[in-house]
Amino acid sequence: MSIDLDRARAETPGCGRVAHFNNAGAALMPRPVLDAVADHLRREAEIGGYEAAEEAEPRLEAMYDSLARLLNCGRDEIAFVENATRAWDMAFYSFRFAPGDRILTGVAEYASNAIAMLHVAARSGARIEVVPDDAHGQIDTAALGRTIDSRVKLIALTHIPTNGGLINPAAEVGRQARAAGIPFLLDACQSVGQMPIDVRAIGCDMLSATGRKFLRGPRGTGFLYVRRELCRRLEPVFLDLHAASWTAPERFAVREDARRFENWESYVAGRLGLGAAVDYALGWGLEAIGQRVVALAETLRTRLAALPGVVVRDKGQKRSGIVTFTVAGHEPAAVKAALHVRGINVSTSSAASTRYDMDARGLAGLVRASAHYYNTEAEIDRLVAEIAALVIPS
Repeated sequence: MSIDLDRARAETPGCGRVAHFNNAGAALMPRPVLDAVADHLRREAEIGGYEAAEEAEPRLEAMYDSLARLLNCGRDEIAFVENATRAWDMAFYSFRFAPGDRILTGVAEYASNAIAMLHVAARSGARIEVVPDDAHGQIDTAALGRTIDSRVKLIALTHIPTNGGLINPAAEVGRQARAAGIPFLLDACQSVGQMPIDVRAIGCDMLSATGRKFLRGPRGTGFLYVRRELCRRLEPVFLDLHAASWTAPERFAVREDARRFENWESYVAGRLGLGAAVDYALGWGLEAIGQRVVALAETLRTRLAALPGVVVRDKGQKRSGIVTFTVAGHEPAAVKAALHVRGINVSTSSAASTRYDMDARGLAGLVRASAHYYNTEAEIDRLVAEIAALVIPS
């Protein structure tokens, strides 16, 4: 199935206003997502928040089925969480580490995850160990195999980093984790929505993701997958009357499914918007989405690399829709600002977001342009022309 570009852009109101290459930050919502959120907020205003939620209950439940289809898992293995970082935290903080325990991660690990690991290591005496990259700049799976021993209690990996286009070989990491009986937590914040994701094939035990990026959902939405066999062994860092039941004055019972990681109060309109975004992506087909995203990104990399003074910084044997680069004589923030006034959205990535990687490469910051299937070749032409004007003044 190919992407009907005219339809995709017609159903995306923002396409008429900007050339949006900040999909790794927050993609443009399509009309069905916008309508799902706005319609529910309007309904809350008309009949009340509790009443509107009760009315929407079938659609809220359907969201779990949609996410299960997206990830190839059971609906009981899905938890709705308000953002990807909180989803990751709910999984990570459920583990109990002791002095001498080892937590393995990769060079491309995201700041929020690394900070949580440092936090827990300082309290528990566990050690964080960064597995080196291979010659392609992705996690070295051979080195990972040599590093694994009985003291390793968790492998935590970012699938696609915030600061570059590489796709880490998550399935090979999953294979090694399964063989060693080590839980594997995958941060799929940048991969879900821009390519097919199958948790069974990857072999991860937990996966965190967001709605706002390549899934094109609303902000304030995220979700967590927890493998059924592991779920009941994990104790969430906090509980409420949704995650558990108060069964007697001095007793409670925790839910059996992944919703033990949820809480009662949530952004109902956002949940409906997330469900609409997942259904919308499934309607296009993740294979078709992935093929177009990769093709657009490779075109952009090739065009940028041909400009004098521009260095494309992406690593990896397989690469995604995120394209990062530097422009000689221009700070990333200045490039972003110059493009913004011309109706082109990009983002920047600083060393503070991925310090293991950025410090090792001696980089303080990058410009990040992330393509999605509704972008056009003409928009790439505009972006490249504006960068060229910066480095080759008329």
